[in-house]
Amino acid sequence: MEFPQHQRPADGKITYPPGVKDITDKISNDEVVKRLKMVVKTFMDMDQDSEDEKQQYMALALHLASEFFLRNPNKDVRLLVACCLADIFRIYAPEAPYTSHDKLKDIFLFITRQLKGLEDTKSPQFNRYFYLLENLAWVKSYNICFELEDCNEIFIQLFKTLFSVINNSHNQKVQMHMLDLMSSIITEGDGVTQELLDTILINLIPAHKNLNKQAYDLAKVLLKRTVQTIETCIANFFNQVLVLGRSSVSDLSEHVFDLIQELFAIDPLLLLSVMPQLEFKLKSNDGEERLAVVRLLAKLFGARDSELASHNRPLWQCFLGRFNDIHVPVRLECVKFASHCLMNHPDLAKDLTEFLKVRSHDPEEAIRHDVIVTIINAGKKDLNLVNDQLLGFVRERTLDKRWRVRKEAMMGLAQLYKKYCLHHEAGKESAQKISWIKDKLLHIYYQNSIDDKLLVEKIFAQYMVPHSLDTEEKMKCLYYLYACLDPNAIKALNEMWKCQNMLRSLVRELLDLHKLPVSEANSTAMLGKLMTIAKNLPDQGKAQDFMKKFNQVLGEDEKLRAQLEQLISPTCSCKQAEVCVREITRKLTFPKQPTNPFLEMVKFLLERIAPVHIDSEAISALVKLLNKSIEGTADDDDEGVTRDGAIRYGLELLKVLSFTHPTSFHSAETYESLLQCLKMEDDKVAEAAIQIFRNTGHKIETEMPHIRSTLIPILHQKAKRGTPHQAKQAVHCIHAIFHNKEVQLAQIFEPLSRSLNADVPEQLITPLVSLGHISMLAPDQFASPMKSIVANFIVKDLLMNDRCVGNKNGKLWTSDEEVSPEVLAKVQAIKLLVRWLLGMKNNQSKSANSTLRLLSAMLVSEGDLTEQKKISKSDMSPPLPSVMGLAGSAIMKLAQEPCYHDIITPEQFQLCGLVINDECYQVRQNFSMKLHLALVKLTLPLEYMAVFALCAKDPVKERRAHARQCLLKNISVRREFIKQNPTAAEKLLSLLPEYVVPYMIHLLAHDPDFTKPQDSEQLRDIKECLWFMLEVLMTKSENNSHAFLRKMVESMKQTKDAQAPDDPKANEKLYIVCDVALFVIVNKSTSCHLESPKDPVLPTKFFTAPDKDFVNDKEYLSSEARTVLLTGKPKPAVLGAVNKPLAVAGRRPYTRAPSSGTGPIASVNSETSSPAGNKGRDVVMEVSETGASENEENPLILNTEEIKKEVNAEAGQGGVKKRAMEVPGYENDGASDSSVPVPNKPRRGRPPKSLSAGAGAVSAAEKEGAAGPGRGRKRAAPQLRTIPAAPQWSQSPSRYQNSRRTRRARGRGRKDRWTCRGKEKMDTETQTIRGLCAAVSKPHCCRNTAPPSDCRALLVPMRTAYEGKISELPLTNPPPRPTSPIPLWPPYSSAAQNRGTSPILSQDNTRVYIT
Repeated sequence: MEFPQHQRPADGKITYPPGVKDITDKISNDEVVKRLKMVVKTFMDMDQDSEDEKQQYMALALHLASEFFLRNPNKDVRLLVACCLADIFRIYAPEAPYTSHDKLKDIFLFITRQLKGLEDTKSPQFNRYFYLLENLAWVKSYNICFELEDCNEIFIQLFKTLFSVINNSHNQKVQMHMLDLMSSIITEGDGVTQELLDTILINLIPAHKNLNKQAYDLAKVLLKRTVQTIETCIANFFNQVLVLGRSSVSDLSEHVFDLIQELFAIDPLLLLSVMPQLEFKLKSNDGEERLAVVRLLAKLFGARDSELASHNRPLWQCFLGRFNDIHVPVRLECVKFASHCLMNHPDLAKDLTEFLKVRSHDPEEAIRHDVIVTIINAGKKDLNLVNDQLLGFVRERTLDKRWRVRKEAMMGLAQLYKKYCLHHEAGKESAQKISWIKDKLLHIYYQNSIDDKLLVEKIFAQYMVPHSLDTEEKMKCLYYLYACLDPNAIKALNEMWKCQNMLRSLVRELLDLHKLPVSEANSTAMLGKLMTIAKNLPDQGKAQDFMKKFNQVLGEDEKLRAQLEQLISPTCSCKQAEVCVREITRKLTFPKQPTNPFLEMVKFLLERIAPVHIDSEAISALVKLLNKSIEGTADDDDEGVTRDGAIRYGLELLKVLSFTHPTSFHSAETYESLLQCLKMEDDKVAEAAIQIFRNTGHKIETEMPHIRSTLIPILHQKAKRGTPHQAKQAVHCIHAIFHNKEVQLAQIFEPLSRSLNADVPEQLITPLVSLGHISMLAPDQFASPMKSIVANFIVKDLLMNDRCVGNKNGKLWTSDEEVSPEVLAKVQAIKLLVRWLLGMKNNQSKSANSTLRLLSAMLVSEGDLTEQKKISKSDMSPPLPSVMGLAGSAIMKLAQEPCYHDIITPEQFQLCGLVINDECYQVRQNFSMKLHLALVKLTLPLEYMAVFALCAKDPVKERRAHARQCLLKNISVRREFIKQNPTAAEKLLSLLPEYVVPYMIHLLAHDPDFTKPQDSEQLRDIKECLWFMLEVLMTKSENNSHAFLRKMVESMKQTKDAQAPDDPKANEKLYIVCDVALFVIVNKSTSCHLESPKDPVLPTKFFTAPDKDFVNDKEYLSSEARTVLLTGKPKPAVLGAVNKPLAVAGRRPYTRAPSSGTGPIASVNSETSSPAGNKGRDVVMEVSETGASENEENPLILNTEEIKKEVNAEAGQGGVKKRAMEVPGYENDGASDSSVPVPNKPRRGRPPKSLSAGAGAVSAAEKEGAAGPGRGRKRAAPQLRTIPAAPQWSQSPSRYQNSRRTRRARGRGRKDRWTCRGKEKMDTETQTIRGLCAAVSKPHCCRNTAPPSDCRALLVPMRTAYEGKISELPLTNPPPRPTSPIPLWPPYSSAAQNRGTSPILSQDNTRVYIT
């Protein structure tokens, strides 16, 4: 554009508007201002069409641009001149009167400087400043500057000025004119320079944004208005910084991510070309850079109205990939983002679920924790935002190995439950969606950690049944909660109340000790109480110290003791409990400290013992709810509970509370309601009501005679004609609450004893139950009458006579309804015999001997005493323990009384133990459970723990797993009891777990299956049973226990079998079992050869006293037998399901489909190293019939068939290896061995193995109780198996990698030694020998080139047996050790392994507890 050359008039004069004199520097500023105002008015009134006036005032326009005006120090003068110049540009547009570029630059910079006056809206001149801005914006005067070379300087100064002056006092018009002025420069120019762009973008940076919010808003609107023009410039800027890395192009380079976030919030179109650049940055090698990009994109994707994920799917998928980033902070940031994404974009939940699933198993605790927080926060906002799968991740994390994660998961679920189930904030549908939470939270009470238990109690008190509610609301909540819980949750809740009540009793006993005089015995007793209390608090070590301190404070502060006594008083109300807790904590608060761990520990104790839910008022409220349910006026249906269910569970709840809070039931209203329940038709309801009376009715006879008079006839009626359970509870109730119980019991006993009639068995069951319990509770009064009843009726008339023929339904287990009344009567008769003897507690009349002989005969005859075959096998297996199982349980029950234990013969003990191998699954299950419960209470003698060794033969791996857990529990209980009780040292023979070995060896020597002492199959069975017990005992070598075991077994060989001391065959079998035990101990332990600290004592009941003249140093195991024992016994997994739920009653063992020629897949579930140099493992491998024995450490597997498939699944602590292999001659599961003769007489305990060898699997019909040919464990015939020449590496750190031999082999390269990598060339025989030595764990053997002669001799019997095929097998070198991540606990499954994209991110951190 060429600026026109305007000339002054020829006369050189300046024409001023009328009335305006010359404006020169000769006049004062005030006069200048006065005259300029008139000039301004003149120019304001002029328009562009006034050509004459434009020409007339041309000289004036040029004069106003002189230095006098542009540099005038008076701001009013400058303002008026600026207004004039703006009007001049308007009037003379599009041809400005100024020709010089420099002059134009000076003019526009001058005008820009005057715009700063816009800042003060209260200034008298603000309207003129506004006029100036309006005029410039309307005319777009600054567009003239486009032709100037340094126009950018003017624009930058203008933009800076406008952004600096804008403030919250400006109205909308000011902002609009500023926007018009700046947007015209951007849109009509050739482009936006980087400096000008920086001037705009700097207002978006958080620091500037916070300083001037109006400037931020102005920049935001400006960018929105000019998005089409400025987008290219923005893209170029980010391309320079992000892709090319040229951070010097702008001072804002370090704020690129903040700018991207702000620009995206303003208009996503501004970043249309920038987003692909972010995908490039997401794949950067710099972890910090990836973290910054992830943080940015998390905000962009998670923004409320963001559609970036749907519009840019590649970037979204790339971002999701960062959930598996190797950099921990990146994964953590991704997880945190998920919370906002779920809340703002529910449609993306499906994409996030799979990645959150992987991260919920992340090795990093913080990430797993934040996954929980993410899901819970979204769920608390709206439950529909989280799907069932996401809630399932939270559910899994309640079993996390880290307390912080478990706590967050549990608290999160509790908050969801309270919001949606308790307060019903989202309706019934949402409440139903998370109805499982209440059960899951209570299930956690089964875990061993005291922290978990305390948190469950806290959750129950604050979220499930909030103690802050009114009593009626609180009890209504509890009433319907209890009715909706599953059976396991109910047991957990009952256990919680039981533990709290036990802790209250301990504190009460401690306070009672404070009332006694100070003495050493008193101090010792106090210490014992304090130690027990500390076990019920977190961090037992600190808890002991703090409880000692608390006990000291109690001794010094009498008022504190009084408050604590009131707190644990049975009559303490919930409100009083809150006051007591508050007072006790207030007294212990001084001196005040920021953190007071002592006070926190005391609070834990107070929270556990304070009755915050149950008191007399609460029980009354529960009873009222029960009455409403009975009357049909309750809201049962609205709460999702049927009327009958509400009544039944309500009474069950009251029954449980009657154990823990009996005093709270002492009210006439409560007892009258219970009397109404006694008259209901529901048998369970009446039974529960009787039990409540039994637990709480101690004062009924003295304080409530009207209740007594009504109750007595009902109890008599229930004892005579009620159900068996009602009869039992009625008899116990009478015995517990009435003073004249002898009279009351006699009134029941006499008519029942006279009415016994064996011809009507269905009417015998209840009388037999009542008579049995009466004779047990009042033996002095009824022992003699019962003797005649037992002799004349129970034994002769009932047990020894079969009046009807059983139903031959072919099942091993049937329901109660299918069992004949006669068998049910016989079951109760056996129980009556036991109860009668337990009541007498003496054997003066020799009745116990007769009863034991009777029970033994039942075991031998399999329940059919008459041997008339009238009772079917199913009749002997009702849902109560079967007749055989009941006989075994009866012997075990009698053995708990010392007077009867002494007269139980070894033969009777062996018959009792064989019940654990019964062919019926339910019999084995019930018997083992009763055995465990009696042993764990220390009421059953130690010898009965040996029975668990027979569980190694159980065909169901869950049963074997359960038996092992029972052993672990019993052994730990006994060892803990010995530590806690100094007097127990005198009874080590009956308490020390190692002393079970003599009983076990004697029991196995008399095993009916052990008929051929040198039979390899039977020897393998004996070794399995021995190792099943020894593995648990040898887990820890405390005080040289391995040496003690060895010495004890050696001592047994110097004695004889006390059961048959003169029978050489019996003694030989005993010595063979001893040799097998020694063989196992020596091969599994490296410390067994040390000196034993104690001399073992053998039970004289089973072993004769050692004869000084008798020295037994004979080796009873042949070299062939030792070789067979080395090869291991193939069998299914024993401990593969340790952490799985056990099968329910009524289920039969799982059956594999019949196969021919091909064995099942062998797998190793888990393995851990024992202290004895990997010789023993806590968890034994699960293998197939053709795999290695689970009880073998380094088994030799011989097979001429080629291994077809090998699958290694890596785990955190041990590999899971599966092998599928063909086995020649593998027996068909369904085949029967016709060559085995059928025994003429039924065997004792379990069927012969010969009958079950071909049918070890259990069919589907047998699962439901049907009889089948195969109920014993399948025994595979000896097969040819491959001998590994060298130990193989597993995919995870294994016992081979950690063995001393392997460590040495890895670290040395000597040519004269054999190494695991097999670099030396050796002959086939040498290779085979060394493989054999490696398999049997001979760490110092076969290092030299020539194997020792004893190793070569070991091959002789094997060559003979397998026809030299061993030497034909090649030596296979082990594969290189794979790289694996740091192992986490516990191992994750192969399914979990396939979840993640990277091994380090795909490990499962679920913590598994064993109750």
